[in-house]
Amino acid sequence: MIRICALLLFCGLANFALAQHIVSGTIKDSSGQPVPFASVYLKNTTTGTSANVDGKYAIKLKKGEHTLSFRAIGYKQQEHIVNLSADISLDVKLSSESYTLDNVNIRANAEDPAFEIIRKTIKQRKAHLNEVNEFSCDVYIKGVQRLKGAPKKFFGQDIQKVLELDTNRKGIIYLSESQSKFNFRRPNDVHEEMISSKVAGRNNAFSFNKASDLIINFYDNYLLENKLSARGFVSPIADNALFYYKYKLLGESKENGEVIHKIQVIPRRENDPVFRGIIYIIDDSWRIYNTDVYLTKNSGINFIDTLNINQQFTKVENIYMPTTINFQFAGNVLGFKIAGYFVGIYSNYNLDPKFPKNFFNGEILKITEMVNKKDSTFWTNNRPIPLTLDEKINYVKKDSVAKLKESKKYLDSIENDNNKFGIVKLLLRGYSKNDRYDKQYLSFDPVLKSLFYNTVEGFGIKYGVTYRKEFENRRMYSIRPEFRYGFANQKLTGSLTGSYYYNPLKRASIGASFGNGIFDLNNLGSMTALGNTINSLIYEKNFPKFYYKSFINLNTTRELATGLQGSLSADYTHNKTLTNNSSFSFFDAKDREFTSNNPFTPNSETPLFPTYNSFSATASLTYTIGQKYITRPDGKFYTESQFPRITVLYKKGFKNVLNSDVDYDFIKAEVYQDRIGLGLWGYTSFLVGAGKFINNEKMFYPDFKHFAGNISTIFPPNLRKFQYLDFYQFSTNQQYFEAHLEHNFAGFFLNKLPLLRKAKLEEFIGGGYLSSPEKRNYKEFYLGLQRLVLRASYGFAYDGAKKLTQGFRISYGF
Repeated sequence: MIRICALLLFCGLANFALAQHIVSGTIKDSSGQPVPFASVYLKNTTTGTSANVDGKYAIKLKKGEHTLSFRAIGYKQQEHIVNLSADISLDVKLSSESYTLDNVNIRANAEDPAFEIIRKTIKQRKAHLNEVNEFSCDVYIKGVQRLKGAPKKFFGQDIQKVLELDTNRKGIIYLSESQSKFNFRRPNDVHEEMISSKVAGRNNAFSFNKASDLIINFYDNYLLENKLSARGFVSPIADNALFYYKYKLLGESKENGEVIHKIQVIPRRENDPVFRGIIYIIDDSWRIYNTDVYLTKNSGINFIDTLNINQQFTKVENIYMPTTINFQFAGNVLGFKIAGYFVGIYSNYNLDPKFPKNFFNGEILKITEMVNKKDSTFWTNNRPIPLTLDEKINYVKKDSVAKLKESKKYLDSIENDNNKFGIVKLLLRGYSKNDRYDKQYLSFDPVLKSLFYNTVEGFGIKYGVTYRKEFENRRMYSIRPEFRYGFANQKLTGSLTGSYYYNPLKRASIGASFGNGIFDLNNLGSMTALGNTINSLIYEKNFPKFYYKSFINLNTTRELATGLQGSLSADYTHNKTLTNNSSFSFFDAKDREFTSNNPFTPNSETPLFPTYNSFSATASLTYTIGQKYITRPDGKFYTESQFPRITVLYKKGFKNVLNSDVDYDFIKAEVYQDRIGLGLWGYTSFLVGAGKFINNEKMFYPDFKHFAGNISTIFPPNLRKFQYLDFYQFSTNQQYFEAHLEHNFAGFFLNKLPLLRKAKLEEFIGGGYLSSPEKRNYKEFYLGLQRLVLRASYGFAYDGAKKLTQGFRISYGF
């Protein structure tokens, strides 16, 4: 009993010693207005928080005496001593910082003193960029997006109801919070583990607010590359910053015994990709102390009108680390006026974490199953930034609505409305019959998109229905029956396809299909059904060529290691040639007539190959170098890699297996990378591939290696696609080498032309190369302009030194 009493007493004393109390209040300026996002930190530590947009703050501290430092950009830092034995209220009034030029001599016509300060800062840029090799810290991120105004309807949908806005179509459309442990090692190793997450109105959702997304390092030469702009933006202290910026010294002040220079950064040219605003530089060490800069449309940002970036740094072991980072944005997109912010609070830094071996393994963010299970009590006790009144209301309203929306009664009522059948709906958009409570979805293809015309089948229809069943954590299976009928050849074909995505964490699935159908002779495709229909009926041109195939396919794919995906498939087919059965067109051109279905004998219908059976198996490995990913309970999500993707493939045609008539072995390797950032010069994409049939003892045209050609003016873009190459003439059963390269200058030149600048056009150049026994030294070159998903280009194609063709090409990325 004595031991028990002693233990209870010890526990009580321990709890008493660890008791925490809250200091809270409002931070205002000298006129009584709130100071949004002011920092509140324990003096000489990185333990702290930030005020909210209304200037309210709350910080939890242990019992005893503490010195709190209150700081905001543009205001004089204040310190307050608090002695805690209970919760206390402490309102703070910050006075505007007075930056003076008392100690600075500025002569007429002389260079502003800010230039010399910037030169010294640039000289130390690399040293400050690399002085911290690794660190860990705690991160709290809060994101708020508000709609300030919107049209009443958008694509026929009532915006107020869809986004749950007030009668003025205003309100919070996104509110999320997350807490994480963030780890970093130079040059770009990141590992973050989310501890808690909350998203208003989405009880099962995870916040995608990554700490790495908010970290913006002005010691880098270029910032935000391939995010708000394809080119990125020049840092005010980049190596070449003096070419892009002018500087003005606004004054000096003293904080914590150090002289701080307040410098205005001014673009030399109005439309350069640069920042505007203020940076604060520490004298002697030439470090960044604060930033308060912004980007505008003139800087070349997309989707939003302005972005303000506000950073505050705090000394950690004689090195200044960011403790508060705030992104505030505003814009108007298609009549939707948006505004909001993302604020990150970085605290409890460890600059010598001694990470274990293999700690950084490509997983940049780990989200466990319990992350979104924290209740309101947890968030009340652990939320660093107090909620505003409308944010509290938003959480309560949307969380209660979310629970209602999860009920069977509500979902059934919604589905009864959405599942109403309509002829117009079926014709244009397709018809869906969904049961979201049981996670079952049935969708019927749009009828009009299923209609086609070609010279083999005449007018026809290719129609399918897809059934999908979903389970927890994104596991799912789908089944799709499909039929195809041509009125000219009076041939009905059909197939059944099924797939099961059984392990999202391993990106693993299995699938099978069987049936028969009419297929393009080029397995990479030639022209869309709509494109061929238009060309055939209006221009009397039938570019695609077809054959008949009965088939059985089995396939599986799975991640074998991070960035390494393996796939296996087996195919059994019965193949027949086809001939034209229709010559109908709306306009009968006297100088033109349809060609035969054999691309090599356009004037006569001759069989391209005999009827044959084929059994083949394919194995492939795709490895992405330096692959980064996010792990969630419902799957593994790859992010765009900065390094190439390598694919190797082996395909074997088996003779005398299931009466198979083929005998061949094919190997290939490809290297591909998209959007290689080149700073202000834009980005480059490339694909290089080579392959060889090491055995071609017996094979037929459908088994050849085909290439993605194009001979139409309008086509969907694809880096692999040659823009002027015939679809069928140059397929090979021997060896080949192909290469594609495209560079997008992202407006580097056009941005300098006043009349074109506002159009935000992006100039690009590209080319392709193919060499095989059938087509040696084929080359094509093109240049053009792009705006979002639309592209127009003009190019030339050569066979060796001989020019083959030239012309315009228009592509779209819908």
